[in-house]
Order: sequence, then C-alpha cells, then structure tokens
Amino acid sequence: MTTNKQTKIISKERAIITFALDEEWSLPPCLFHHEEMLQALEIAQQVDKETLINMLNHIHFMEESILLQLRHPKYGGSILMRAYPEPCLRGKLACRLSNKNLSGLDLNSYHLVHLVIDDGRSMILVPAEFQEIHKNRVMIHLPQISYAVGQRQTRRYACHDVDAEIMQSGFVAQGKLLDFSPRAFRITVRPVSFCTFHWFDPDAFVIVHLRRNKHILFSGLCKCIRQQDGFLNREIVLTHADTKTSQFKKRRIRNPRQHLVPPPTISFDHPFLKKHVQFEVTGISTSGFSVYESADDGILMRGMVIPELMINFASATSIPCVAQVIYHLEEKDGSNRCGLAILDMDITSYSRLAHILANAIDSHAYDSSEVDMDALWEFLFNTGFIYPMKYRLIQSHRKGFKEMYRKLYKENPEISRHFTYQKNGRIYGHIAMIRAYERTWMIHHHAARTMDNKRPGFMVLKQIMYYMNDMYRLPSAHMDYVMCYFRPENRFPDFVFGGFARTLKNPQGCSMDLFSYLTYTRLSLGAKLPNGWSMNECSEIDLWELNRFYEYHSGGLLLSALALDKKDIDNKPLEELYSQLGFVRKRRVFALKHKAELNAVLIVNQSDLGFNLSELLNGIKIMVTNPEDLPWNILAIAISQLTGIYHTDRVPLLFYPFDYIKSNGIPYEKQYQAWVLNVQYRNEYVEYMQKKFRINYK
Repeated sequence: MTTNKQTKIISKERAIITFALDEEWSLPPCLFHHEEMLQALEIAQQVDKETLINMLNHIHFMEESILLQLRHPKYGGSILMRAYPEPCLRGKLACRLSNKNLSGLDLNSYHLVHLVIDDGRSMILVPAEFQEIHKNRVMIHLPQISYAVGQRQTRRYACHDVDAEIMQSGFVAQGKLLDFSPRAFRITVRPVSFCTFHWFDPDAFVIVHLRRNKHILFSGLCKCIRQQDGFLNREIVLTHADTKTSQFKKRRIRNPRQHLVPPPTISFDHPFLKKHVQFEVTGISTSGFSVYESADDGILMRGMVIPELMINFASATSIPCVAQVIYHLEEKDGSNRCGLAILDMDITSYSRLAHILANAIDSHAYDSSEVDMDALWEFLFNTGFIYPMKYRLIQSHRKGFKEMYRKLYKENPEISRHFTYQKNGRIYGHIAMIRAYERTWMIHHHAARTMDNKRPGFMVLKQIMYYMNDMYRLPSAHMDYVMCYFRPENRFPDFVFGGFARTLKNPQGCSMDLFSYLTYTRLSLGAKLPNGWSMNECSEIDLWELNRFYEYHSGGLLLSALALDKKDIDNKPLEELYSQLGFVRKRRVFALKHKAELNAVLIVNQSDLGFNLSELLNGIKIMVTNPEDLPWNILAIAISQLTGIYHTDRVPLLFYPFDYIKSNGIPYEKQYQAWVLNVQYRNEYVEYMQKKFRINYK
C-alpha cells in the first residue's frame, strides 16, 4: 500500500517529470527535495539488479526513455534530463542524451543522484553514478539494489501525440494528453492567447476534448482532481464527471445480450497507446458488448472512442465498427467489467452481426444472408405474392428482372436488406426493406406459408424489428423514417401497422395517408395543356405551398419521409449511390399550376422494373392541392406528358387525397395506406407488438 509520505513525494516527483518530458514547451529545470526522497527510499520496495537490467533493455527495445536526476553541487537542488538507454549487459549502462537537453548545460558540474524510471505502476529510483561523460553520451554504473516508490492501485500509461483541449465558461486551454488510467487522465495545457488561468475554476466542471489528427477520441464533462502550476503551462488531472457514459437515449426494450460459445473477441489499436490489444467478449448484442480486464492493468477509459475496432467470430468472420467505452464497473472478484457501445458500422457489417445473433436465437432465422434464387421464386409464386396481375407487369422483362434480383439477394448491396425464415433450404417466411428515400427505408415483400406449428410471417416480422431496433442509431444507416404501403382490407398489415398508428394517436410519431391506385395507359402522349395552365419543376415556394396543404389535410410524416426539399449534403445522393451499385433510382418533382396557383404536385419516381413488385417506386405520385380547380382532363394531360420516361405500356399512379378520385368518378383499381414511422417512436412500436402479438426478444 502507498503511504501518505510516499504519495506526497511521488506527486512532487511526477510534477517534475511532466516538465522534463514536455519537450514541445521547454521550461527551466525544476527542483525537488532530495532529503524527502531519501526518507521514501527507506520504506520502498526493493528492485534487484537483474530485474533492473531487463527493464532497461525493454525500454531500449521499445525506443523509450528514462530520466537522469542530476544534483547541482552549489545550489543543492536537482534537475531531470531525458536519456535514451543503450543495450545493457552487466553492471554498466550507456545512455544517449538529447542535444536539446544539453543546450548550455555542463554535465561535469552536476552529480548523478538517480536514474528515474516510470513503469506506470510505480517510480523506480536507481542510485547511480557517472563513470564517463562524452558530449551527448554518458556511461553509468548500476547498483545492486534500486527502489520502487509510490505504488499505484491502477497502472498509468504514458501517451503520445494526443491533443487536449479544455473549456470552461469562456476559458479555453490547449495542450497534450500525458498519461491515463481507467479512472483518470493527466494533461498539460496552456491557455489560448485571449485567456488566463485566473479564469479557471478547479472546483467547477470542464468540457474536455482529446483528439488525434482531428479525430475525437474522448469528449465529455470532467472534474479536476488536482492541478500543478507551471511556468507557462499547467498540469491537470481529470476524471469523468458522470458514473456512466450515455451515448444514446435509454430504451425500455433492448435487443438481448447473448453469451456465445465460443465467445467472440475484439481487437483494435488503442487510440491513446498506439498499441494493438485484444479482449474476449462476454456478452454481445447489436448495440454493443462487454469485456473484462484486470483491475491492476486496465486500459479501457470510460468515454474513450475507438475509431477502428474488429469483432472477431472464431477467427472466421471479422466485423469492423466504431465503438465507445460507456461504463467501467468493479466486480467482486477484483476485475473490471467494461461495456462498449457500437457507434457506427456499415450496413453490410451490421447485417452480418445481426444475422449471427439472430441465428443464435433461432436457427431458422436468416438476415440478409445468401438466398437460393430458385427457392425464392418458388416461394413468391407459391404464396401468391406474385399474382397474375403483378406478373403481367414484369413477364415481358423477366430476364432483366431475374438479374436485378440476383444482384439484390446475392451481392447484398447497402440499399437493400432481406430476411427469411428457412428450413433445409426451403423458404417459409420473407420480408425485405430498401432505402427508398434519402433517410427513409421502406418495408415490403412480406409473405409467408405454414411451417409445422410455427408462424413464419410473425417470425420474419420479429427479425426485421430486431434488426431495426439498433440499426437506426447508426449514422451510416441514414434512417430517420420507416414506411410501408398496404391495402386497408388486408387485415394482417392493418393490424400490425395501422393498429399502432391508431393506438399512438400522434401523426408526428406514426401517420397513415390513404391513396388511390390505378394504372395509366400512354395513349394520349403528346397532348398539350390549355392556355393558362403550366407544369414545371417544383420551386421552393411550390414545396412550401405543398407542405401547408399537407399539414392542414393530414399533419403526418409523409412529406418528411419523401424528403422532397432535402438533400443529405454530407453523403452521396441516393440516385448516385443506386447508380454506383448498378441500380436505377431517380425522382423529379413537378408543379401543375393554373395561372399562378398551385393545383397539384406530381412526384415522378423511377426504379428498376420489379424493384418493388407493386411498382410503387416506379410510377407517379400525385398530390392534389386544389381539387376544386383541377378538372380530371387537365390532370390527365399533365400525367401523359410525364409517362414517356417509362418503358412499360401501363404506368402506376397513386393519388392523394383519395377524395379527388372518388369525387371525379374515376375508376380505380385499389387503395393503399402510406404508413410512416418516426424511428424516435421505435420503442413504442416494439411495445405495441409485444402487447398485441406477444413478440418478445429473449
């Protein structure tokens, strides 16, 4: 155990070492009291010569340094100088000195008192003496016994090349991270030009940022444990202000944490140490995992961000991610349990992780894994999902249709995910989702058939909910909304989706809008609008007018999900992403006006034929904003002017509001509810499903 006397002395010693190691901000040599050191040596743990030599050789191998404590014969004080040891064989040690240390300093005027080695757990003081001094190289005689002073409960690790910044009520200081342990970290900082340390309150919280090459490695609210004044800069020891880091909003329902056999491992280059490390995972879910580490030698500091971490499964599958240490708990056996949250990973990697975990719960569950295409076609036709009218739309283009689905299901592009429930290669349940708009994913192609005493339709629905439960938190997922279209007379989706919207009673959490559907033949192609009518691409004022109409008529989420006036400026536009992956996804928005008044907005969607089997992403969506002043024959001409881009004789149309088609006596084929969920209400939806269908995640 460390005594109070040792702690006091070691604190002073570490303050001196800080200045000695800080070559960027060189300071005058610092003094300490040699007499107090001698008192500490009387109660220190002894280190034999053989152990010392092994320690010095390891320092040389790692290209690290030690310190020389030099005493001035006239003033009686001591200074510390950095030295780089050479290989040591017996009782003599050669050290190379930094030319920067030697500037204006005559070593012959000083006596060597100690070699100082900081191993992270204690300070090793080596009583030594010079044998020879040759410019920037010295020869040192090593003693039989050295001393370990100031034993710590937790090892502290020296850091390099990590920038530090602290902020507090207008005070800003910048510097470097010196060392850290799982409990605290030490920085040396200097105020920026317009600040002074007089503004710094050590009793108040501070915001700390730690970076390397502009990448954030830590950002959080901290409190000061202690500080040491310096000549120009100040050393500050800080610890996290909270007991637990919370990166995400707490949820009542989370995906289950599983204990796999054999357990996966994680490996990464430590962001502070630049050292490769590996841990065995004790529990894992799609949101994160936990590991154990030694209480004495822990290296996981709470709040630390790990930019490149690999999750390894039996040395066969490796999944990259960005992770953050969110808690650090002491266990009864003396070890520390550390929890890490997954901050981000690409969609393909997330799908692989979700598949492994879902398959561990239910061996029939498959998430975006390779599908036998013959089995898929047999399933879709056998279940009646591809019924005669649907097949009529695609039958003449079946070769291209087959190739497009091969790419979707075999190559697993990041724009599409699919979930199946299988047994012995035969598919019993299927559901899929695609990134239909910039930040909206659309659920579609839900079908099932009987399998023993199981309910495959519910099982794949459970899979997709399990998948989305953590997917939406990932920046790379681009998911703010989830949507689907379903027929109101279809009882199952109306209960599963529509029932939640009616139960929630909050259209900003979940909304439904009724559309009428019909297919349009291109017989009147080339007709012109009468005088006074015009159709051009939507302007900002047109979209503003559309939003006013929709807010008054619905108050829901549809326009937000369609993102008509928004672009994800930090990422590739969706059209470009689809094109890069070998698919088609285009959209143009037109305003139909009578004189200066907006009468309708026509949203022209294009995708590969059959990408959505109901062609709801390969047709025209018409939002009628002024039904009283829009005759059907005028709207029909406007539609005909836009159908030329399609390569089929019949173009699917969706009309909103439904009352327009009904009041004009236009025959329609069917109705669709456009259901949109704000993913911030994801937990409420899961609770609804648990209550209504007893779907759980254990």
